[in-house]
This record gives sequence, C-alpha cells and structure tokens, in this order.
Amino acid sequence: MKKILLVLAMFWCSISVFAQEYFPKNDGVKTTNNNFTAFTNARLFVTPTQVIDNGTLLIQNGKVVASGASVKIPENSVVIDLGGKYIYPSFIDIYSTFGVEKPKRRPGGGRSAQYNPSREGFYWNDHIMPENKAMSKFKFSNQKAKDLVKSGFGVVNTHIEDGIIRGTSVLVALNADGDNSERILDQDAAQHLSFSKSVTSNQSYPTSIMGAMALLRQLYHDAKWYKDGNSSTKDLSIEALLANQSLPQIFDAGDKMQAFRAAKIANEFGLNYIIKGGGNEFERIDDIKNTNASYIVPLDFPIAYDVTDPYNASKVSLADMRLWNQAPTNPGLMAKNGIRFALTTAGLKKASDFKTNLMKALEYGLDKTKALEALTTTPASLLGKSDQLGSLKNGSYANFLITSGDIFDKNTTLYENWVQGHKNIVNDMNIKDIRGEYDLTIAGKKYLLKIKGKFSAPSSELTLNSAKIGSKMTYKNGWVNIFYNPTSEKTEFVRLTAAVTASDNLSGKGTLTNGNAISWTAVKQAGKEDANGKKDNGNAKTYETVPVTFPNKAYGVKELPKQQTILFKNATVWTNEAEGILKNADVLVKDGKIVKVGSNLSQSGATVIDATGKHLTSGIIDEHSHIAAASVNEAGHNSSAEVTMEDVVNPEDINLYRNLSGGVTSMQILHGSANPIGGRSALIKLKWGENADEMIIDNSPGFIKFALGENVKQSNWQSFNRFPQSRMGVEQVFVDYFQRAKEYDEKWKNYNKLSAKARARTKAPRYDIEMHTIAEILNKERFISCHSYVQSEINMLMKVVEKFNFNVNTFTHILEGYKVADKMAAHGVGGSTFSDWWSYKNEVNDAIPYNAAIMHNAGVVVAINSDDREMSRRLNQEAAKSVKYGGVSEEDAWKFITLNPAKLLHLDDRMGSIKAGKDADLVLWSDHPLSIYAIAEKTMIDGAVYYDYKQMQQIQEDIRNEKNKLINMMIKEKNKGVKTQQPKKKVDKELHCNSL
Repeated sequence: MKKILLVLAMFWCSISVFAQEYFPKNDGVKTTNNNFTAFTNARLFVTPTQVIDNGTLLIQNGKVVASGASVKIPENSVVIDLGGKYIYPSFIDIYSTFGVEKPKRRPGGGRSAQYNPSREGFYWNDHIMPENKAMSKFKFSNQKAKDLVKSGFGVVNTHIEDGIIRGTSVLVALNADGDNSERILDQDAAQHLSFSKSVTSNQSYPTSIMGAMALLRQLYHDAKWYKDGNSSTKDLSIEALLANQSLPQIFDAGDKMQAFRAAKIANEFGLNYIIKGGGNEFERIDDIKNTNASYIVPLDFPIAYDVTDPYNASKVSLADMRLWNQAPTNPGLMAKNGIRFALTTAGLKKASDFKTNLMKALEYGLDKTKALEALTTTPASLLGKSDQLGSLKNGSYANFLITSGDIFDKNTTLYENWVQGHKNIVNDMNIKDIRGEYDLTIAGKKYLLKIKGKFSAPSSELTLNSAKIGSKMTYKNGWVNIFYNPTSEKTEFVRLTAAVTASDNLSGKGTLTNGNAISWTAVKQAGKEDANGKKDNGNAKTYETVPVTFPNKAYGVKELPKQQTILFKNATVWTNEAEGILKNADVLVKDGKIVKVGSNLSQSGATVIDATGKHLTSGIIDEHSHIAAASVNEAGHNSSAEVTMEDVVNPEDINLYRNLSGGVTSMQILHGSANPIGGRSALIKLKWGENADEMIIDNSPGFIKFALGENVKQSNWQSFNRFPQSRMGVEQVFVDYFQRAKEYDEKWKNYNKLSAKARARTKAPRYDIEMHTIAEILNKERFISCHSYVQSEINMLMKVVEKFNFNVNTFTHILEGYKVADKMAAHGVGGSTFSDWWSYKNEVNDAIPYNAAIMHNAGVVVAINSDDREMSRRLNQEAAKSVKYGGVSEEDAWKFITLNPAKLLHLDDRMGSIKAGKDADLVLWSDHPLSIYAIAEKTMIDGAVYYDYKQMQQIQEDIRNEKNKLINMMIKEKNKGVKTQQPKKKVDKELHCNSL
C-alpha cells in the first residue's frame, strides 16, 4: 500500500511540474513563481549588432521582459550582478536530427519494386513523403541535449533524414527541465528535401540524381494540376505538399554541385530553397552567390593526411590536399560575398568539435559579427521566428549564454546556457579563471609557469631556462596545488599551495625538497601585444592557403580564358569545305568567330601565331560520350524520357581537360542504355574551368537516347521484374510509348484549341514530362540517337518509327551497320560507330573494321565516336583507321570526327569546318592530324584558348611544387600533435552505356 501511495505521489508531482497550465490542480495549494530575474552589469548582445555595455537583461516565465542600459527592475526580482561578464543569445541549429532515430534500411535481398508504391492513397513514388512529421518520431534526449547546450545551442530544428521529400521538422528548445508541452516551439517548422531516396522503401525509381530531379519536377507539376482541381482522385502526399508550401523549404544538397542542381529546380518553380551545403562552396563562390539562395553551412573540416610515407602521400590527390588547406576559409568567404547563411553541427562526430572548428573558421577570416549572426538572427529569420528566437529583444524566449568574455575568444569560458528561462550550468561562474603565464620565483630560481587547458581543470607547464620540468597541478574548491621535481631524482618534489583570490597573482606557502617551508608568489604576465598594439586574444594566427582554381583540382585554371583576336599564319588548313586542304593559308579569329580564311591576311591588334609546318583543323566533335556526367543511367523504369543529362553535367571531370589535349572541342553526353527509351542528351563545349551551364551549347537541338539489345532487356544483370525481358518486348515498348504520346499530344492540342471560357470549364490534361518529351519526337522537335548492334533490331526500329511518320536520326555503335547500310541510307539515318572495337559482349561478334567505310560508301553520314574516356583523347587516330580499313580518303576520314558528327547533331551550321561565320573551335596540330605523332598544341573554343601544350607542361611543374608544399604543411601539422587521417586512393568511376 505504501508503494502505491508513493507512486501516486510521484505521478501527481510530475503533473504539477510538467503538465500544461489548464490541467486540474486539486491536490493541494498551488502557487506559481512569477518572480523576475535581472542580470545586471553585463556586456549585453541584444543582437549581433546591438551591443550594450553595463546592460541589464530582465526575464520572467521563460521570456525576455526587457533588455537595455536603463531597465527598471521590479521589486520581486532576483538580481544577479555579472560584473562585466557577457550575455549572448543562445545558438540555433536549423539542420539537425536530434531526438529522431535514424530510419532503418529495409532488409536487403529480393526484387526491387519498379512501379508500385507501398502506400495506398499517397503519391505513386515512395520517396515522396511530405506527410511525414518528425514530431511523430521525436523523443527528447537528455544527454545529447546536454552536449549541445555545452556548445552554446539552445534550439534545434530536427527532421527525419530520409527520402527526397522528407516531411516537416520540429523546432525544439533544449530544455531538459521542461516537457514537450513547453519545449516544442513548432511541430511543423520547415519542410525538408534532398536528392536521396528513402532507405525504408525498395521502390527502385529513381536510381540517379537526374531521376530525382525529374521526379521533383513532375511532383511540382502534379501539385499545381491537383491544386487547380483537375484530379478525380485523392492524393494525401500532394495535399501535404500543398499544406507545407508556405513553410521554409530546407534542401539537403551536401555539395556545391548538388547545390546548383537544387537551385535550378527552385528557380524553375519559383521556390526559395534554403540549401544545406557541403562546406566546399568556396570553390565556386561567385556561382554560389548567383543562386540567390540562403545556405546552411557545416563546419566539418577535413583533417590533415598522414603523408610522412611517400607512397601514402602519392595516394592523396591535389584536390583533397587543397580541400584540407582551404575548407576553413569557406564561412569567411561566404560572409565576404554577402551570402546569407546559418551554421550547423551537421556532419560533426561530436558537438564539442563545433567550437574548435568555429575558432578555426574565425582564424581563417570569418568575421565575428557574421559568425554570431549565422548562429542566432539568421537561422531565426530563415525559420520565420525572429520575434521569438535569435535575439534578446522583448518577448523573445529567454535563451542566452553567460560567458567570461568575447565568446569567439578561445580562452573565453561559457558559464551558463539558459534555455526558456531554465539555467544550465556549463562551468561554475564562481570559479576564477587562472589560466595564463606567470613569473614564478622559487629559492632564487626564476621559472615560467603556464597554466592552460580547461577552465575548470587546468594543467601546468613549468620551464626553467627554456628547459621543461615535469609538473602537475590541481585546482579545486578555490585552492591551487602544484608539485614538481627540480632535479633528476624522481623521489624529491617541491610542493606549492595557494588560495585563489581576486588578485591576478598567485601567492601561498610551499615546501622545498629539503623540507624547508617557503612563501611564494607567481606574478601573472600582462597580455602580449602584437605589432599593431592589440592584445593577443589567442585567435590571431596567420594561415597560408593555396589559391583556388577552376575547377579546384589539378590542371585547374586561376583565370578563365578569354576570347582573343588571333591570326594563324601559313598553316595547312583542313577546311572541310569545298576548298579542301589549303597550304600556307591564314585564318583570322575575332569575337569567338572565324572571320576570314585566305592568304596574306592581316589584322591590327591581333595576336599572330606562326603556324608554318603545322596543321589547323576544326575541333573534334565526339557524337557519343559519357564523360563529364555525374550519372549516366536512370534505370528505374523502361522509359526515362523525363530525365536530362543537362542536369548532371560535371564540369570538374578531368577527362574534359584530357579531351582538350586530344583536340576535342564539343560532344554529346548521352544517357546510358539501361532502358529502351533513355534520357535527353546534353550537347556541350569543353570549356574547362567554366560551370556546367556555360558548357551547354546555346540553343542546341534536342536529342534523346534510345537503346536496343542486351542491355535494355537486362541480359547482363539479374533483373527479372522489369518489362521488357526480350527483344520482342523492346519493340512493344516503343510502339506503346509512341501511341500513348500521340494520344497525349492530341489531348493537349485539343485543349489548347478551346476558347479561354471553354478552358475554364474544362479540366486540363495532366502535364507529363515523359510523354511531352516523346511527343516532341513525334513532332520532329527532338531527335533519336539509338544504341544498336544487331541488324534485326536496327530494321525493327526503322519500321516502327516510319509507322509514326518520323525517322531515327542516328544509330550509334551500329556495328552491324554494314549489313543494312543501304536501308539506313534509304531511311535517312546516320551511323556513329567505333573504328575497330568489338568482342566485348555477344552481340558485337559480327563487327568488322570495314564497317565505317562500307556505310560511308553507301551514302550514310558516318561518324567515329568514343563512348570511352580513353578513346575520346585519340579520336584523330581512330579516324585514321578508316583510311587503312576501307580506303577512305584522308579528308573524308577527318570529317568522320568533325563535320559529320556536327551534321548528325544538327550543328553543322555553327561548327565542324573552317568557314567564315562559324564558331572559332579550332585545333593547331604539330603534325598531320591523322598521325600518331601529332600533338594538339592549342585547342580553341569560341575564340578562347582552353588548352595550350606548353602551358600544360608548366602546370605539371606547378602541381608538383604545390603538392610538395601542401605535404610539408601536413607533416608540420602532424609534428604539432594534430590528429591525422590515413590516405586512401580514390579512383574515379569510368562511366559507360551500361553503368548503373
């Protein structure tokens, strides 16, 4: 019975302390503490820019009542005189998973679901979950809250880190004394997004970044269509998405390139994403600024590599060395460029690392005021909570820090972190900070005593005539005890003790090694001053950082090349026009265009290049490539016409520079061959150093990848649940999608014919990116480049498309093209093939090296492509093989990699030959361009030199010197005792048609 009464008493006690105010109170007399607490004589940071000396902060019931220099203190106030200590608003982390368990990955094995979602009544894709609420999964963690409070945080915005649309976050005050009724500030604080699929679903789509982007686009189109009342069914996910659209939208990008992709989606749909970055934004700071987005910036800086072993040092790329060296500059550079950002603990192994890395960011240029804004007012503003959080203005939550001094001084002590008016003691405010350097004299000997380490548990370092002497100290209950051994005898110690007083000096009693009692005094040294007369606060350090290049890796450029006026003199010019090959000819380039081709040309102010004995050609065009792509296949469905390779152009792929060294200036980046209908192409110029958008050819025609053969029916990987599984099925996929797209197009055309009044009364068709793209093919607005091998399938596709009244543009690979060359010519389709690459799978066994020549002789427009990052660097030699195999003329063979691919890409009016008015995409060769000895001395795109052979040799020397410099800097770090990491060699994945 006594146990039952005790339990009941504890239960009612818990209700009285934590329950909501409207809960019944009928178990006795209840009183509410409405006293004020006044903190006086403080340096008060009301906001980062509103600072009051000798200020007063008045709080009551968890809120700020008043803050200022002349605050009237009510009679029922507890007054705390801070005696010059500092008060700051507590920090806010708006990207957190605090209190939300990490979703568990669905058990492995089994088949992936291709189309069917696991949830009825919700959006068709399981990775879209705007209906999820972090509040439903939230459980307050006292220990994790304590760790964050010690680091200065008072509020976190926590979410479920899972899925593409992740649902809403919950805003939580780190108030361990209260319960959720008090500390939950907002159950739906923000909506969270990413490009990553949910780990809890086995639904396969999307399998790529471009698929995730296409899914988001389609979702936003569907949401608008649904909102306008066009749907006859209910979708709980879309309804949640629409309900959340007024909330802040936080997008987890995690990398600068992903940030650009997120910003692209946001701009298309008029959204304002708050982008959680990856800490490498500094590498493209101008482009980051141009996104006009706000950012959440992690302080997860990489640590130095252990490069003392030369072999291990060789594993570390220059890019990774630079990231270690430059990453701490990221917050400072973002601030200097006017980019709005908040700071986060995300990515750190423990919360205590936050201050360490924050101090580092300050040492590398981050302004203190900007740092404080990034932790207080900015995150509050981004969440729309400026009236409640981030400042100490009247009405705000009483979330504040009490410190011994400047919070961004590494020697400053955080005493207390108040959250919603509840005090959290981090360090006892009554313990005096005795750290510093002292002059200590004992028995006629002068020592240097350094007291350092933690404020509450410092350590001693004793030096005599520059020689360190082993010592230990304790600091407890206001008393200091130091003992040390002044001789080599480890059994004899000097023992010192002193009571800590208000004085900066220490004085007390002691005992020498001989037992004699002494009195001693340690005089604290004054703060050292730098050359500018400013006191050293412990943060003033100078760090050398190497310059950022574009891209920020080996062979990156410090300045982007500019268009020049250049006159090539006395070259052998391969025009690819009726003039053929001109001897001792001149070519004038100006404003990115070829201006004149002829003899004895001159131009005032032009840079003259003597090309005597050298060959000048138009740039090589690779019709089929997969370099410079972040992903190649969206393999989740049998059609991925909704995705585009333009979304995943990777301007930092080193193969771009290597291709420039082989004379390549343009290429088509194709989707892979994982499905019959692939994604849309990206037509780019290899402008090394530029961003992805600058590389994409302006107003380029639309292309899409189709595929036949082994890959699309999944012969080469064990997938048995996606249609098609046979070549017969592939044909039916084409027929089905073309028919559906035709009906879709007719539906839209009929709707658009209606009058405005009639349209207002009629439900609009659903906009479908996939069907819209295929309709473009039917309307001859987009062109097919089809992966192909076997003649039966080549014939099949030509027959299918002819039924729908259009032609295939290009058969790529086309290794059995020689068998159907006459039919290809009659159909009007081009062939982009390999010179002599075969026997890598069953369906290429009938390939012959005469293929290109036979198709060419039959009247087919033929190109030689690479589909390979190595082969693309020597396409000039691949073209030369057609001279040997089939007797193709040198000029026609050269057109296989220049003019002909330009024709296949519908770009021959702009490139592919040397003709006045065309783009100045030119290559100056040291020798005959089809020769294995030919070196591309200069590769020019739009009149700017993007590759120079001599410059490349100098860059190689610069890379060696820079790596050596960075290696020595990392060794120096290790020698100082800084933690290092073991090098791991990173290998870039080579992407091909079948890469998943």
